Amino acid sequence: MKKVLFVVVGICLVASPLFAQGNADKTIKIGAIFSVTGPASFLGAPEEKTAKMLVDKINAAGGVLGKKIELIVKDSAGDPGKAVSFAKQLIEEEKVLAIIGPSTSGETMQIKALCEESKMILISCAAAEVIVNPVAKYVFKTPQKDSQACTWIFNTMKDLGISKIAVLSGNDGFGKAGKEQLEALAKPAGIDILISEVYDKQATDLTDIITKVKGTAGVQAVVNWSIVPAQSIVAKNIKQIGLNVPLFQSHGFGNPKYVEQAGVAAEGTLFPAGRLLIADSLANDHPQKKLLVAYKTEYEAKYKEPVSTFGGHAYDAIMIATEGIKKAKSTDRDKVRDAIEGLKGLVGTAGIFNFSATDHTGLDLNAFEMLTVKDGKFMAYKK
Repeated sequence: MKKVLFVVVGICLVASPLFAQGNADKTIKIGAIFSVTGPASFLGAPEEKTAKMLVDKINAAGGVLGKKIELIVKDSAGDPGKAVSFAKQLIEEEKVLAIIGPSTSGETMQIKALCEESKMILISCAAAEVIVNPVAKYVFKTPQKDSQACTWIFNTMKDLGISKIAVLSGNDGFGKAGKEQLEALAKPAGIDILISEVYDKQATDLTDIITKVKGTAGVQAVVNWSIVPAQSIVAKNIKQIGLNVPLFQSHGFGNPKYVEQAGVAAEGTLFPAGRLLIADSLANDHPQKKLLVAYKTEYEAKYKEPVSTFGGHAYDAIMIATEGIKKAKSTDRDKVRDAIEGLKGLVGTAGIFNFSATDHTGLDLNAFEMLTVKDGKFMAYKK
């Protein structure tokens, strides 16, 4: 009897790793690094909510290739050091197929090389163009390019007869990258930057910098390139000191909470963005409308808060990963990477994605609209 018991136990011990492996093979692990808490939570919180909502929807419909998606979310709180630590954990311990996020450009740039060296698919939810320029084989991103946002801003300025501007930017990765693009593209667009100021990303009052701008003769408009909290602060300070020129924000302004924080000071703000924020006003035959309205309706019904473009970045990242798996008909990482790079005509929240070996954003100028704030709401800008 003891001998039989020993054999049974032995079989269980040998079989248990195989059983665990069998369970693991029934799921597809996707890691996510979001700034769910901390100063960039306006980015990461809607990203986490969206990713979980979409994965639940995919799993309820049968998963991908007959397997459920296992989403493993890490909250970096916007800290690049934590992002690196979590990326290593997801790669080495969790052995995920792909990582989506991080939320910010600074965090993404900290883990870009690690993912490339580890041959780990990274689909960033951050916007800085340097994430994908130069192209890294395993690194993609979902927000539109900085250079495209600059082009929209400068084209709108031309329509308004503006040629002399002030540039303000945060000292984070997104601010630095945007400043570089603005300065590189201004001259070719016929725009003169009369003053350019960099401020601390955690600043709570920028009156001194805005006062310097007001004292610079000839400034016809201000461009601010930053993430929270400065986007609202710049608008308030401009209003407070009576600087009566148009305020342009980057494509990082696409969250209704920024408008709430700035209050009446946000009125008239101009910024390029995808069409999610104006989904209901799109023509019924617009190729993005069905997806945008469905996502907006589901998100707002589930979470009782307005949808933002940032949640949309996570939506697109999950969708790109899963469409890559479907196209590859495999969970082999290299095959999925190749499939993602070959995705064409993929309708997302940010635009219609057409990836290639030389373009790991996959969006063109048509992914943007120029939006403005009127009566506390976002709407398409009309001259």
